[in-house]
Amino acid sequence: MNAIVKQLTGLRDWVDDRFPLMKLWNEHLAQYYAPKNFNFWYYFGVLALVVFVIQILTGIWLVMNYKPDAAEAFASVEYIMRDVEWGWLIRYMHSTGASAFFVVVYLHMFRALLYGSYQKPRELLWILGMLLYLSLMAEAFMGYLLPWGQMSFWGAQVIISLFGAIPFVGEALSTLIRGDYVVSDITLNRFFSLHVIALPFAIAGLVVLHIIALHEVGSNNPDGVEIKKHKGADGKPLDGIPFHPYYTVKDSVGIVVFLMLFSIVVFFAPEMGGYFLEANNFIPADPLKTPEHIAPVWYFTPYYSILRANTVNFFWLDAKLWGVVFMGLGVMILFLLPWLDKSEVRSIRYRGKIYKTALGIFVVSFLILGYLGILPPTPGRTLVAQICTVIYFLFFLLMPIYSKLDKTLPVPDRVTH
Repeated sequence: MNAIVKQLTGLRDWVDDRFPLMKLWNEHLAQYYAPKNFNFWYYFGVLALVVFVIQILTGIWLVMNYKPDAAEAFASVEYIMRDVEWGWLIRYMHSTGASAFFVVVYLHMFRALLYGSYQKPRELLWILGMLLYLSLMAEAFMGYLLPWGQMSFWGAQVIISLFGAIPFVGEALSTLIRGDYVVSDITLNRFFSLHVIALPFAIAGLVVLHIIALHEVGSNNPDGVEIKKHKGADGKPLDGIPFHPYYTVKDSVGIVVFLMLFSIVVFFAPEMGGYFLEANNFIPADPLKTPEHIAPVWYFTPYYSILRANTVNFFWLDAKLWGVVFMGLGVMILFLLPWLDKSEVRSIRYRGKIYKTALGIFVVSFLILGYLGILPPTPGRTLVAQICTVIYFLFFLLMPIYSKLDKTLPVPDRVTH
């Protein structure tokens, strides 16, 4: 046994002489000090990384049997489901993983709103996270077309056609994205290339940058206190503990619980009542037959509701263009969050009633927008969507005012437990 340990140690030292292995280990795990008071909300960052690994691995196995051809794509997915050994499991893991990715990312972003994780000095960390979010949305949209089912085909047709509303360059831009005048085989090949190669590399690179930026400025915590302010004689934060082994063990427990829930969905409810996999996507794409109701997957529906909420022509621009503009602004305004929030307090624990109320109303309106985006539009639903859209934007636009006026509690000098 001692001989094996000695050989492994020698191999580690050999690698370390040629690559900063132990330096990376110490800087990002063993000697990276994190706050002592992490809670439930701090699981979702590592869970997002776990889901990303699941998507990469299952995606590799799916590509081995998938054919990016309009005439064969749907049949190849059916072949994977029915004839490839364990193909059904790999496909359901990938489709469930797409939704699970957005679940953990949305909860991760909500954690930032709770504890002000975007405030100075973490502005760049937030921007990198938002770029990750945009890349993830693009990756999901590109992958959504690949099964070549009815909802995949028509969903892509509707979303791409929205770019046609942009003045002067809209039609040319839509044609460029499709590679044709309609969604066709060339569109499928373009989306396949971006989904399998370009965007995963972009996401992986942004993940690395996100982690490096996080470890440079240090992790935030539920109190919003900087643990680097109080250090012991050895130069280590008094309110911090090494990430390894303390948080690697803690995160391992969270990963096991997450994988249990993930497995339950994969084995017992992979379609999740039509929210994860729509019934229309089990029908081959038919350009001559439009589904009765076309809607994107649930993680896009809040912004789809914002798009549909704009029904009035204003100035020389029609309602469709205004919808596209506000849908884009709904995402891009998140980038400005570090500069919109003027509060000197980070954590919701010490914020006043104004911010807590505003955040609560914002979350409810966001959930309502998501639900309405799944349903066919009616005058009543459109009115509710318009109200929720106004609430969505007012949360951010009024933040410089109410975050400054809000009465806050004294923030402790050290982290609490």
